[in-house]
Amino acid sequence: MSDWIVASDVARNFSRREERRRQTQDALIDAAMRLLSEKGFNKTTTDEIAAAAGISRRTLFRHFPAKADLVTAWTQQMTDVLTRRVNACPADMLPQAVIQVALEAVVPYMAKTKEEALAFVRLIERTPELRSVSLNKYACWEDSLAAALEQRMSESGDRALAARVAARSGIAAFRTAVDEWISVKGRTDLVVLIERVIMLQIACFREI
Repeated sequence: MSDWIVASDVARNFSRREERRRQTQDALIDAAMRLLSEKGFNKTTTDEIAAAAGISRRTLFRHFPAKADLVTAWTQQMTDVLTRRVNACPADMLPQAVIQVALEAVVPYMAKTKEEALAFVRLIERTPELRSVSLNKYACWEDSLAAALEQRMSESGDRALAARVAARSGIAAFRTAVDEWISVKGRTDLVVLIERVIMLQIACFREI
């Protein structure tokens, strides 16, 4: 048997294992987010999550040692979406447009339905035990935005600082839109709220 055939078999086996691992993690994340948002973070057990995903408790802990890790994994999916969208923006796109496009790109990936998305967002934004998870998510988003914006800004000694200011302002706009979305119980579309808040933010700075 040639080395090429052996290497090909190894690659296929690794690919299958990786796909099974990904499917298992996706099933656990989906089950966890639904149960945690329905019952509450403290009232949901890892046994319930494993059962809902059709996976053993031992397998759950092999992938996610703690309940909060499941929520962190969900936020990482959003971070990956935002990062890909930022990197795909044309080089000549204005910084404000980059911020808005990237933030809005996250919304469709939050959940399968608007109702679930609202429940998931309420869970992470309103659960004290998940505050650090939420803050870390926004910090990662800010890093991705700042890196992309810095490349689009004119050369100056404050270029990196300006990019960070713009990125953090974008995150502030998103968080404000999310707060309003939760407040109105999802009656207004989140993308609409993001656009409205960003426009208000621009208007406020113009008046200063």
